[in-house]
Amino acid sequence: MEWSDLRVFLAIARTGTLGAAARSSGQSQPTMGRRLQALEQALGQTLFQRTRDGFVLTDEGMAVLAHAERMEEEVHGLERKLSGRDGLLEGMLRLSSSDWFGAHVLAPVLAEFAQLQPRVIVELLTSATHFSLPRREADMVFRIQPFDEPEVISRKLMHIDYGVYLHAALEAPQAGDGSGASLITMDTAFGGMPDALWLKKMLPNAQIVSRSNNRDVQARMCALGAGIAVLPRPLGDALASVRLLDLGETPPGRDTWVGYHRDLRRQARLRALLDLVVARLGS
Repeated sequence: MEWSDLRVFLAIARTGTLGAAARSSGQSQPTMGRRLQALEQALGQTLFQRTRDGFVLTDEGMAVLAHAERMEEEVHGLERKLSGRDGLLEGMLRLSSSDWFGAHVLAPVLAEFAQLQPRVIVELLTSATHFSLPRREADMVFRIQPFDEPEVISRKLMHIDYGVYLHAALEAPQAGDGSGASLITMDTAFGGMPDALWLKKMLPNAQIVSRSNNRDVQARMCALGAGIAVLPRPLGDALASVRLLDLGETPPGRDTWVGYHRDLRRQARLRALLDLVVARLGS
């Protein structure tokens, strides 16, 4: 088993396909396939399931991944020390968060991190899909539910207040009624979220005119005068054409949690990013 074969394995694990792995490493796709086959033969294990959607790590592949990443970190550390760049980290980190949180909360922190560690490539996936940390689909995940997987190290990062917003030119509705008002709310799949239920309770006679699972879409609709929306304060307060409504009580806020796989707890680049995220956003 050679380190170069493990680098091929890491590239495939991180990109999910031979083609993407080949592009990221500057090798041809057939070469990547041959090197992976040689590694699997040397280990006597199948490291990936070949599916129509790409390569998925097997349990044996997951075990190899943890060791390969530790080896990669040691190699990079030695290279930095020998070249006098011991303060610079390198490699890739894959993050997952909701769309609005990534765009409005994480992006400024990631921009700062890019200045501090320009050799670390941060890939941010913004989706309603829950990427699995135990399956190593992401290195660090931000979400509104606590983590309960035994392989995951997590902490509550911050509490986010929510507010009720309306275009500045429109008339505010009467709390407890809402007749004549239009609502912009979550789609039916997320209709049970606390802020969506609260909005319907506070304005029971208002008419729902738009549903979306995308907070930025809701904010844009609200800013264009389509109706009232409950939005996270970091998103809603940044809108120039809306005002914050007082309906007698504030909508329920949400806690945001951050988690990462326990095998990465000593990875220098993940620790550096996590420390910055906590310093800038932690409460």
